[in-house]
Amino acid sequence: MMRFGARGKSEAAQAEAIRSIRAHLGARSIVLVGMPGSGKSAVGRRLAARLDLPFLDADEEIERAAGKPITDIFKDHGEAYFREGERKVIARLLRTGPQVLATGGGAFMVVETRDCIRQTGISVWLKAELALLLRRVLRRNNRPLLAKDPEGAMRQLMEARYPIYAKADITVESHDLPHDAIVAEIIAALAHSPLLSADAKAAIDETGTDEAGTIDAPPASLGHHGT
Repeated sequence: MMRFGARGKSEAAQAEAIRSIRAHLGARSIVLVGMPGSGKSAVGRRLAARLDLPFLDADEEIERAAGKPITDIFKDHGEAYFREGERKVIARLLRTGPQVLATGGGAFMVVETRDCIRQTGISVWLKAELALLLRRVLRRNNRPLLAKDPEGAMRQLMEARYPIYAKADITVESHDLPHDAIVAEIIAALAHSPLLSADAKAAIDETGTDEAGTIDAPPASLGHHGT
């Protein structure tokens, strides 16, 4: 895991970092993981724009495939059904890189999804403190796991999830700063990552990264029942 917090890169240095990232990324995706409220979608959109890559939000893709909001999927089918559909959708999306992909808070907790991300992407954990997460999620609490007791549920989720999020390839602190500042930190961290070295790209080009292709993930289906 790499931790990175440097700021203040010049425009020229950042442009060179972006060129290096694009040169060595290949077909891999940059996958943002972290808690609800950590800024994955907002930061991801800006990161994709800076890197001139497509941006996808896994939750939005799941809702599109299911034809209903995630809150309704939880209510109608339960969390286990949702996680299975989430796994399939993310596996499908990861076949279409390079791109920036924002994932739901629980996605990285599923070992199969974690393995798929490791094989076909570079994971970036946006790590945030409890107070910041609560401020953000309480503005619009439409998250099923936080509906009854947001602070208590958030504390429990952080305790369970942070040790797993720490397995991500890169960790960037998600402070209460403009999103562009967080984007700059991610770009700097990616540019310094050994996963984006010339040697790493050569190894990937030689072995291929489409190991996730063994997971059945029909584009139009969320789960076994096609909802």
